[in-house]
Amino acid sequence: MPILFSRARKSAPRHRAFLKFCRRDSTAAERAQRWSRLRKFLSYYRPHLQLLFADLLCAFLVAATAVALPVCANVVTNRILVLSDADEAYGPILQVGGVMLVILAVQIVAIFFVDYRGHMMGARIEAAVRQELFEHCQKLSFSFYDRQRTGQLMSRITNDTLWLGELFHHGPEDIAIAALKYGGAMLVLFFIDPVLAGLILLLTPLAVTYALYFNRRMNRALEASKRQIAGVNERVEDSLAGIRVVQSFANEALESDRFAAQNQRFLQSRSEGYRSEAWFSVGTESFAQLITILVIIVGGVRIVSSAMTVADLLTFLLCVAVLVDPVQRLANFVRLWQEGYTGFVRAMEILEEAPDIIDMPSARSLPEPKGEIRFSDVGFGYDADSAGVFEHLSFTIAPGEFVALVGPSGVGKSTLCSLIPRFYDVQGGAIHIDGVDIREVTLASLRRHVGVVQQDVYLFAGTVAENLRYGRPEATDAEVEAAARAANAHDFIMALSDGYDTDIGQRGVKLSGGQRQRLTIARAFLKDPAILIFDEATSALDNESERAVQQALLNLANGRTTVVIAHRLSTVRHADRILVLTADGIIEQGNHDELMAQDGVYAGLHSVQASM
Repeated sequence: MPILFSRARKSAPRHRAFLKFCRRDSTAAERAQRWSRLRKFLSYYRPHLQLLFADLLCAFLVAATAVALPVCANVVTNRILVLSDADEAYGPILQVGGVMLVILAVQIVAIFFVDYRGHMMGARIEAAVRQELFEHCQKLSFSFYDRQRTGQLMSRITNDTLWLGELFHHGPEDIAIAALKYGGAMLVLFFIDPVLAGLILLLTPLAVTYALYFNRRMNRALEASKRQIAGVNERVEDSLAGIRVVQSFANEALESDRFAAQNQRFLQSRSEGYRSEAWFSVGTESFAQLITILVIIVGGVRIVSSAMTVADLLTFLLCVAVLVDPVQRLANFVRLWQEGYTGFVRAMEILEEAPDIIDMPSARSLPEPKGEIRFSDVGFGYDADSAGVFEHLSFTIAPGEFVALVGPSGVGKSTLCSLIPRFYDVQGGAIHIDGVDIREVTLASLRRHVGVVQQDVYLFAGTVAENLRYGRPEATDAEVEAAARAANAHDFIMALSDGYDTDIGQRGVKLSGGQRQRLTIARAFLKDPAILIFDEATSALDNESERAVQQALLNLANGRTTVVIAHRLSTVRHADRILVLTADGIIEQGNHDELMAQDGVYAGLHSVQASM
């Protein structure tokens, strides 16, 4: 024991040194990330540099004219006090008044430009960030969406970017105007009375320190609020998207309670933010009033001692009013920075998320394939913490072959089909189409030649024709109708109010489940790919529609490679070959009659369904 204790004591300094190194390395990485994000933030101004410079020039004019007006007032008051003859004073006063009107006109034009054109610059940058976010989300792999929630992503793309526009607009101009107004007013004050101006200057660091302290508190509270409002969006999106399920189970009260709980958490998160904001506002307002009181008291004392004139005191008070605006603009900038930049950081977290599935630098376009699919020793798992779905999986599908994939639920049938168009990448082995590794061709060309009807039926808001043309926007009306007929969908489409121009609602809510399924099949037919994948493609069809689609599927499968997944074995009865997949891999293969004769797993599945 003493030896062990001694060794532990000797190793402790090394351990602490290692932790210190890790913290230093982590801090350096965080600093590098912050600088990278700041450069990214500033880069959005690049396309708008001319407008930005014009906006800053107008900001300079706003600040300069604000400082010039108290100076003009000082000239007027001094003229009145110096000239005893009223007739002699009228002319100079009117001249200064004319100059002040010109200054006011310049100020009005500059403020209008800042508020209108500056806001448009911010709105354009906001739109660019939102577009970049959306386009990046389109590139992210399925594994990213397996980890994320739609409501959270919607909040980042919509709510967070709204504040970005305000920050991109008001950030530069508020800083410029605040600095110029404060600097110009202080120069005037030092010129009039250095003692009183120095007292005002000494109070500034205290106000800045106070503002920075509550800035940090507001920032932390705002980040928490953004997370909570994203949770509110997620709750709304989930509940309204599933409103039919909610009402069918009479769970409106349950959903209301869930929303109320989430809404209350958001309200609580705002409490700390509002408290810090209140202290911040109290401090900024008190700073302005404290300066005013200081000027009146100290200025009165200096007038009595003949160190300052009444005209100078009036100018000081007018300049103090100018000094209030920089403080308010600083408060506004702090608020916008918190709301805008924290939103920008949340957006950057998405933009910094690299897609798992990308084209290799040397990727080439996949020519029209004959359709051979070969799995060679394929291994795959969704994450490192769970068991692999496949290990050493190998089989070949010949060009033009109609292959059915069956087996118990949860053995990876849908996962296997998701590997062919590279929705996920294999972790071992390779998948070849016509002898070409699918990782060596571009994603666009690969997916152009692979048609997928997924288990989760999804239709977009719009008309029937728009949904059918999703895979081939240039398709003619005749081609659209032919695809619909092949999927046994033409008759029910023509029975709709506007035929192919009928709006089907969000996710096709105006259609039945079988109708939605047939439209997705028709959409795949219209794409006319060399390889077809049907993942539970007939699961939502009634018996009559299923038979019609089965016949259409057989006709379409002629001359092209087709992979069909189905729990209902009647769907795959006429397949050229049936692969039986279990947790141990493919354990049986052959046509229906051959597998029934083997009296194995397939025969067992078939007998279970036949008895139901």
